Amino acid sequence: MTNDGAKKTRPDQDEDLMAGLRVEFLEDTAESLRDLQHALDSALGGKKPAAEFLMETRRVALLLKGQAANVGAHLITVVAHRLEDYLTNVEELDERAGADLQVFLDTLTDIAEGKTELDANPAVIVRNLPAKPGFDFDLADLEVRDVEVMLVMLRGAATRFVERELQQCGYRITNVASTFEALPMIIHTKPNMIVISAVLPDLSGIDLAIALASMPETRNTPVALITSFNRDHESLHLLPANIPVIQKGPSFGDDLVEALNNAFLL
Repeated sequence: MTNDGAKKTRPDQDEDLMAGLRVEFLEDTAESLRDLQHALDSALGGKKPAAEFLMETRRVALLLKGQAANVGAHLITVVAHRLEDYLTNVEELDERAGADLQVFLDTLTDIAEGKTELDANPAVIVRNLPAKPGFDFDLADLEVRDVEVMLVMLRGAATRFVERELQQCGYRITNVASTFEALPMIIHTKPNMIVISAVLPDLSGIDLAIALASMPETRNTPVALITSFNRDHESLHLLPANIPVIQKGPSFGDDLVEALNNAFLL
């Protein structure tokens, strides 16, 4: 009887434990964000080196992303990932970057302090965050459209090219380097299109593309695959026919445009 009772109450105990850990995490997060707000104010006021502040912000974003996932605070995971990704193209703390980072801090603080519910729609929240800056052009000169494109690719020359081309179309771009990290991000943020590299660590991009095309939650989301293989290569024989292949090489740009056309994004 005692063992049966213990088995019946254990799920409730586990839930209570998780809830307690989540509360503790949110309190610690709010404190960390207050410290980061002071650091931002100091950096903008010239009292703290900008490079030091940016490094500190990257560290906080990375920590929050992992810790939030552990306690089920998925909204913070999503926003922290966007902050981390935004910072990859930020080299100095100018007026534009300062204003954008303030939005990120305010958004995270509202979540940590309960002003924004943890179960709020992540797809809505991320579309109100600042767009990732461009590499070598001023994104402020472009009209940023309400179109989210997720790149599931390792950082490198190909990723930079695709990101730049899509940003110049006014799309909001986010980059995820792991298939295992990408899947929950896709479910939560509901991007308008997903561009996947075939070669990724652990689970391949081909497998991810096939999975996305099969799941009811994602099967209507346009997906394109970047690969050096021809369409008739044996590794692509299970790839659904409606997933366009963007081949590395001379046709790369044309294939990308065709994929965007197929997704009705041009």
